[in-house]
Amino acid sequence: MTGHNTAEAKLKNLKSLKKQAQAGGGAKRIEQQKAMGKLTARERIALLLDPGSFEELGTLITHRSNDFGLDDKKFSGDAVVTGSGKINGRLVFVFSQDFTVLGGSISEVVGQKVQQIMEMALDNLAPVIAIFDSGGARIQEGVWSLYAVGDMLLHNTLCSGVVPQISVIAGPSAGGAVYCPAITDYIFMVKGISQMYITGPDVVKAVTHEKLTHQELGGAEVHASKSGVAHFVNDSEEECFAEVRRLLGFFPQSWKEKTQSIKTKDDPQRTDNSLRKLVPDDPKRAYDMKRLITSIVDDGDFMEVHKEFAKSIIVGFGRMDGRSVGIVAQQPSFMAGVIDIDSSDKAARFVRFCDAFNIPLVSLVDVPGFMPGSAQEHGGIIRHGAKLIYAYAEATVPKITVITRKAYGGAYIVMSSKHLRGDINFAWPGAEIAVMGAEGAVNIISRKAIAASDDPEETRQQLVSEYEDKFSNPYFAAARGYIDDIIDPAETRPKLIRALEILENKVDTNPQRKHGNIPL
Repeated sequence: MTGHNTAEAKLKNLKSLKKQAQAGGGAKRIEQQKAMGKLTARERIALLLDPGSFEELGTLITHRSNDFGLDDKKFSGDAVVTGSGKINGRLVFVFSQDFTVLGGSISEVVGQKVQQIMEMALDNLAPVIAIFDSGGARIQEGVWSLYAVGDMLLHNTLCSGVVPQISVIAGPSAGGAVYCPAITDYIFMVKGISQMYITGPDVVKAVTHEKLTHQELGGAEVHASKSGVAHFVNDSEEECFAEVRRLLGFFPQSWKEKTQSIKTKDDPQRTDNSLRKLVPDDPKRAYDMKRLITSIVDDGDFMEVHKEFAKSIIVGFGRMDGRSVGIVAQQPSFMAGVIDIDSSDKAARFVRFCDAFNIPLVSLVDVPGFMPGSAQEHGGIIRHGAKLIYAYAEATVPKITVITRKAYGGAYIVMSSKHLRGDINFAWPGAEIAVMGAEGAVNIISRKAIAASDDPEETRQQLVSEYEDKFSNPYFAAARGYIDDIIDPAETRPKLIRALEILENKVDTNPQRKHGNIPL
């Protein structure tokens, strides 16, 4: 009887300890969290994962520090909730920083818990979702907290390209620890509560005399449109976690797998006659490339990445006959679809992600060239543009290209051309593939002939017309084998789907090496 009572007492004690862990920093701190418009660490995990699938680890761990009053501030689980669960039935690993516990600060044991999760993700080849809500390293622990941050950064790097990594910024992410989400594949931010910065407003004010709020310095809108740090911005945490679940559906579990095939009722042979009128007759008029994207993907479902950043290029995920594809496309309605510094970076990183995780690439091309000007040259457009060239050239996944209108010069080469190992390259009948536009070309190569003629303007127009007849069409490139087929725009979707089927078992390799040296 005594043993039974002892067992009951032990079980009661365990339940009490776990209840304390569930309470985080306590009722008062949770109230403060709610007053800031934020969910708790555990509420976030519940929104993210399939109901009832969360298996927590490290629930009863506590920090080991006694300096600066920390001996009286010990909480079960410390400032992060870690474990595994499922999203749409597939295994994921997750950690969620708990701002109610010492401001979510990163301690030695927080680092230990995160390290365990990331090593399990590597061992079991499953994605990692990190939810950040922390002021950074725990100052009271000194170098131990820095060790923890450094270890997290190391494991972010080791996981890169092995398993997908997604970060959700659900509060502050500051100091050196902000580089943890920066190394991951995709960053979600929520309007009004997310903040990312190396140094906060007070330090900025002291050093530069700039007076900025937390949101002005590092809020969601700033990082989505100006810095390009954030890939997705949502109006609420509920919407954010729903979108994280949606994004993961486009990915395999790891680099060793292909993406899942999703059943669709969208006919793979579906054509769209309206695409024949998408490109205006006037070569200087814009059109919306998203119209083509939503036409070719299953059910018009396209998840755009970096929607507000570097808008001259579009990147994102869709499905074609149930299979995930990564889409890279110029946007003629923004800066004529020109490639600049930011769009080079945006597209290059997207291409490399798709290649790392076996997601085929579809490139839709209407590009007049690289952005001219001293600001671009001095800002390193050569170096940044080289990133995109490198990314496409290195990629070994299936690469299919459709040139809808302009494809000029080096910009033609970089956009998954045959010359960078493009597999199947299509063009619409009105495509123009040349070193540059007809007028610019004639002004250079026929300058002396125009100047010597009796009517320079008439001569120039005649030469422009001749140049257009010869080069401002896809047939010259097709005759050289650089374009595999010139297709009816209405048939773009079925043509792409058949090309993807052909390339489904493609095997390509790069030269043996430790790693290349991308021009960062």
